This record gives sequence, structure tokens and C-alpha cells, in this order.
Amino acid sequence: MKFAVRYYTKTGNTKRLAESVAEALGVEALPISEPVNEAVDYLFLGNSYYAFNIDPEVKRFIRSLDKSLVGKIVNFGSAAMLNSTYKKVKAEADKIGIPMEEKEFHCKGEFKGVHKGRPNEEDAKAAAEFAKGFIK
Repeated sequence: MKFAVRYYTKTGNTKRLAESVAEALGVEALPISEPVNEAVDYLFLGNSYYAFNIDPEVKRFIRSLDKSLVGKIVNFGSAAMLNSTYKKVKAEADKIGIPMEEKEFHCKGEFKGVHKGRPNEEDAKAAAEFAKGFIK
């Protein structure tokens, strides 16, 4: 299995999760400004809600993906108020024909003092365990 990890973050929360996921998979966590240039079975994509949607940069990144290089997108992230971004990411992935893995990782994230300290070390460990489930 080949993996890639990309993330978008404004606060650093998603970057912390991405680094845990990447370490578990034996790859490097890179920001979405870094394209996926080689074939991967799973692209782990970290993101969150900003103004009740995924950031336009995340949408552009997904649209830039070459469907011949990405087997499936695995969604992960954190949010203070809302839950999973899965449906928003899937809507973009569907437009370019890349399937989404049904399983995802989501945890609470700190924003303006809400859920202070999250994602924490336990969240990072849980994200790593989630990722390890894809190693065959």
C-alpha cells in the first residue's frame, strides 16, 4: 500500500493530526500546496470547517488531483463547533471521480477557547491508530 498525507490548517490543529497520521503510515505530512505527483492507494486529507464550509483552497486542491494517481481519499480533521467535513469533501471528490473511503477520523478542535487544548495527545494517538488500520 502506498500512502500520502496532505492537510490544510489555519490554527495548526489539523497539522498536528496530519503529523501523527503520517508518522503511523511512514510518510511525510505535507500541506495541500504540495501536489500529489505519484500514485497512491490512499490520500489522507486533513481539513476542517471554516465559515461552515471547507476552505476554497481545499476545494481547489481536490479539483487539482489526478484521478489516475489517487485510489481513495481518506478524510480526517477536527472542528470546534461542527462535526465531520466528509460530505463537503466527498462532494468535491465526486466531481472529479475519486472515491472516498467511508471510514474517517474526526475529533474536537480548539477555536477561540472552546475545547481548549484539543486536539490533544490522546486525539493524536487515536488518529495514528486510525491510520494504522489501513496498513495491510
